[in-house]
Amino acid sequence: MHPGAAATPDQDFAAREIILLQHSGELLGAGKVFKRVPKSRMEVHSAILDGAFPYGALLTLLSGITLLNETDLTNALGISARTLRRQREAHKKAMPADLASKTWLFAETLTKATEVFGSREKAEEWMNRHAMGLDGRRPIEMLQTAQGTEIVTDFLTRLEYDVYS
Repeated sequence: MHPGAAATPDQDFAAREIILLQHSGELLGAGKVFKRVPKSRMEVHSAILDGAFPYGALLTLLSGITLLNETDLTNALGISARTLRRQREAHKKAMPADLASKTWLFAETLTKATEVFGSREKAEEWMNRHAMGLDGRRPIEMLQTAQGTEIVTDFLTRLEYDVYS
């Protein structure tokens, strides 16, 4: 690309994807709790299946969340509060693939909400409020399923581009 030339939509998407992956990985403790941030969705997929994300990644994510309550968080992630407490002692143990996947998707959703609303605090506040575009549900409640997470992500994209319908 020539200096001063506008990025193509594909280049813009790729750059945004890299930033989303980087910020999501940072929320999970990349470089501290696990080795490095995956550079593509395929790498995320492989890392999840390879057991690259320990419980410490989940604990790091949760320790940075201040405005959402534990019950909502554990429901969204599909893990009991009791299991979560037990894993604090085994933070280096690899998460099962389904939990690692939900944890990564939660981090991605929080990252996207932070981008849309301008701060982590505003993103968490939004996740806890009922949203007309989600049939009056709170975004945090929608994260209990892959389909609900996709709906929330799509809604965030519509908010980002001022397309509400």
